[in-house]
Amino acid sequence: MDLRKLKTLIDLVSESGISELEVNEGEDRVRIVNAGSGAQGMGQVVYANPTHSIQAAAPASAAPAQAASVPDAPPAETGFVARSPMVGTFYRAPNPESPDFVKIGDTVAVGQTLCIIEAMKLLNEIEAEQAGVIKQILCENGQGIEFDQPLFIIA
Repeated sequence: MDLRKLKTLIDLVSESGISELEVNEGEDRVRIVNAGSGAQGMGQVVYANPTHSIQAAAPASAAPAQAASVPDAPPAETGFVARSPMVGTFYRAPNPESPDFVKIGDTVAVGQTLCIIEAMKLLNEIEAEQAGVIKQILCENGQGIEFDQPLFIIA
């Protein structure tokens, strides 16, 4: 779907005050959720393929001060560091009864699902950006994570 169409749809949702809009166009499917009210609400666009989600600008009141951030310890392994594209909750499996998407020592291909990050009650699959072997998993299941936080080391 065209970026101009997405922008128009986001503006429509935020100005109209509706809470959710879903549009199907051929094989493209877009769902826009307005978590706030009116033009100050925060919208999120989610494609049928969750790796292509974008988030509309958040209101200034929703930007908490970043006080006392804990510095990350440097990873023991070297290689490509897969980082979180969003703030949310890290999950290693699609549900508690299922096996983890990946374990240490697994070989992954580009586009393979590594984990799920839950953000605003939406489950976003995080895919490998580089092929290789999982050397380290840097987050615990159910842990809250920050934007750009290291998740995996792939060598």
